[in-house]
Amino acid sequence: MLKRTLVILWSVLALALAACGQPAPTAPTAAPSGEQPTTAPAPPTGEKLRLIIGTGGTGGVFFPYGGGLARILTEKMPNTEATAQETGGSVDNMKLLQNGEAQIGFTTADSAYDGVNGLAAYQATGPVPAATIAVLYQSFIHVVARADSGITSVADMKGRPVSIGSAGSSTETAAIRLLEATGLKPEDVIRENLGVADSVAAMKDKKIDAFFWIGGLPTAAVTDLVTTESVVFIDTSSLLKPMVDKYGPIYTATVLPGGTYKGTDKDVPGIGVTNLLVVRQDMPADQVKGILTTIFDNLEEVHQIHPAARTLTLESAVVGSSIPFHPAAIEFYKERGVWKE
Repeated sequence: MLKRTLVILWSVLALALAACGQPAPTAPTAAPSGEQPTTAPAPPTGEKLRLIIGTGGTGGVFFPYGGGLARILTEKMPNTEATAQETGGSVDNMKLLQNGEAQIGFTTADSAYDGVNGLAAYQATGPVPAATIAVLYQSFIHVVARADSGITSVADMKGRPVSIGSAGSSTETAAIRLLEATGLKPEDVIRENLGVADSVAAMKDKKIDAFFWIGGLPTAAVTDLVTTESVVFIDTSSLLKPMVDKYGPIYTATVLPGGTYKGTDKDVPGIGVTNLLVVRQDMPADQVKGILTTIFDNLEEVHQIHPAARTLTLESAVVGSSIPFHPAAIEFYKERGVWKE
């Protein structure tokens, strides 16, 4: 009885807390040296499995995508209650997994790679014991400038007020890497650390001349921006090679298709990065397979969550991860006939 009581108290406490250059990617599968991950206990018989999903800010894609998945998992996965948690994005989500405060997280591939290797934003906290269960979609690295700013390249940002993303976010990491690829240091711009919604508000108020944002297409906040403001989307394709040379094939060539946003009729070449759905390496196999079964058995409903979700297929879910897949995810995809050794 005491053990059961402690487990229940632990579950309540977890929910309360949750309210709130490199070579080609490889990743460790063990916990940080000297520190063992805490394995989340299976829920006692008859109790619901409670899942917290780390998403992102309200102006991006992670938040609505995660909210939709939470609803589907709650409605379709037996004896499960899933909740989407608004966060600062990839880095927050990886750290929530690390601390056991979330069970599922959205993350960009570059942030996932840094996380499992304890690099960049994770140097202070150490490697994150995360594993991929699905590759979701590709994000476009938006580099947006006011049309009247005269900025037509990343190099033009020198000495200008620029938002490089929320502090510690994957957008900030990518922005710093893009600045470095063009020969600038972060201190060469008048640096603002704002999420996409706040960046849009600051640009409307003429407080910044440009901003960076990693997001799916279309991103709601950017769609809102172009309804009232005249902007340009900067072509960053020339910076891909130095990015790949230093950080590996985490970054890929892509385009912003013409017509995605008002006023942009032609394709804009740029850089893309994949987005992953990740869990802790120690998540029980039956939970991983239950999550994936629910997602892919209700794929048509998943596709209705957001335009970015429409690209998800069994075949696409296994391509493009920067970190190893969870063993149970590999088993699931093998059973579905799409895993290639």
